[in-house]
Amino acid sequence: MLNKFRASMVLSAVGDALGYKNGEWEFCYKGSAIHEELQKLGGLGKIKVDKKNWRISDDTVLHIATAEALISDWSDKHQLFLALAQEYKNGMRDMWGRAPGGTTQASCSKLSPLRPDGYIVPFDTRGGGCGGAMRAMCIGLLYYQPKHLDDLIEVSVESARMTHNHPTGFLGALAASLFTSYALQDKPTREWGAGLMATIPKAMEYIKKTGRDCKENEEHWAYFTDKWNSYLKLRGLEKGDKDPTFPKRYSCGDRDEFYKSVSFSGWGGASGHDAPMIAYDALLGAGNSWEELCHRGMFHGGDSDSTGVMAGAWWGAMHGFEGVPKGNYEKLEYRERLEDLAEKLFKKSESLK
Repeated sequence: MLNKFRASMVLSAVGDALGYKNGEWEFCYKGSAIHEELQKLGGLGKIKVDKKNWRISDDTVLHIATAEALISDWSDKHQLFLALAQEYKNGMRDMWGRAPGGTTQASCSKLSPLRPDGYIVPFDTRGGGCGGAMRAMCIGLLYYQPKHLDDLIEVSVESARMTHNHPTGFLGALAASLFTSYALQDKPTREWGAGLMATIPKAMEYIKKTGRDCKENEEHWAYFTDKWNSYLKLRGLEKGDKDPTFPKRYSCGDRDEFYKSVSFSGWGGASGHDAPMIAYDALLGAGNSWEELCHRGMFHGGDSDSTGVMAGAWWGAMHGFEGVPKGNYEKLEYRERLEDLAEKLFKKSESLK
């Protein structure tokens, strides 16, 4: 289990670095162009991920921030939320060359962790981006046991709405953390989507319990659920009792078109609903192949590092480092820090009652 914690944190960052490629691939419109360049580089097995050529992006910096808060010395959720707010502000100091999102930057500037309610920001009708989801996977490490589902829901929702106070944004964080917990539970991947849809009503119960932005959330809630219900129906996964159905032809170009079709504005992976959806689609289609996961989840047109950061985290939680070329992670930026956080998260998860 400890190895899976390590792999989840490290391979999440690898997925980020591969999808980002110092900004070249995150902002590339065509997956085919990425695959052509990948061939020139000798393929995935030849890639040596390092700080110079394959930096981590804002996704991993803020995922680290989430983990730092989770392992800090807090005794109740209010203290944890303030710690998260502080760590997100701290993370914004490490953004040179990492392409942080505009919504995240603007929201972090509003956080005031020294005030009792300093983690609360106004509802944002434009807050449906993936910035809350891309940093939430480690929440599913800490709260991976089914008995801690309520904690997972509360922390993933609050962590995300500090910067993305919109259901499309924070339900993406719920998906990212929930799927990490499912991976550690060895829950069959075909069941994950149905499990998410069964969990979402509990998130609304939590929103109502807090009494914040209830009306606004109810008005904007359906977009996320409608998109996911449509996707699960397309793949035949509504009940989670059958293997997914993919098109006979599902090439790089076909995937790009599909990813665009499920996105908010034609930029696949940029929103809270489609980043985990594309990562999940990649995981479902990859089988036991890390390389295939990368082809589908990291090397595509659109926000490829945000899908990669999730796909890598879930893969690591399922398989450890099995099948991953050592060059992909041996010299990864912040690797030792990520492994240390994984070990501390594991110890804390074991101590939870």
